[in-house]
Amino acid sequence: MKKKITLKELSLISVMAASVYVASAFLQIPVPTPIGYTRLHMGNVICLLSGMLLGSWQGGLAAGIGSMLFDLTNPAYISSAPFTFLFKFLMAWLCGKIIAGRSGRKRRFLLGAVSGSVLYIVLYLSKSFITYRFALCLPLQAVLLTISQKAVVSGANAVVAVCVAVPLGLALSPTVRKLHL
Repeated sequence: MKKKITLKELSLISVMAASVYVASAFLQIPVPTPIGYTRLHMGNVICLLSGMLLGSWQGGLAAGIGSMLFDLTNPAYISSAPFTFLFKFLMAWLCGKIIAGRSGRKRRFLLGAVSGSVLYIVLYLSKSFITYRFALCLPLQAVLLTISQKAVVSGANAVVAVCVAVPLGLALSPTVRKLHL
């Protein structure tokens, strides 16, 4: 049976999507590397928090839409927007699915955040490998060097995201539940 999204739910998805965008665009630290710039950002924190507070589908939509909007407004990332939508959606969706389980609340929040982050890293690095190796036809050594750099930064982003999102999710989820949000 199809469930319609209420105006309240649509508003929450929109607020969280905007939060993901702001955290991705403005809460970041540029990191120079030998092969270009990358960045540490807080967008993944809010993506995980979206899954924790809104549930799998709505949290996934918020994470995907907010991240995709960031890509669409930044020429460096515009071509990645469809992949970003899918990957961030799946990150928050998996986090929300795991948190919806029945056993140990703290354990579920931690497992959901770690699982969502690891899934995102695997998807992101796989897409990067395929793009650099097969679409751009770069030599394998160059691809592996680039992927290694991306893995380090993505891992750091994941650690920060888990360490910040889990306590925030645990603190905010009772209030969200009480307010029937």
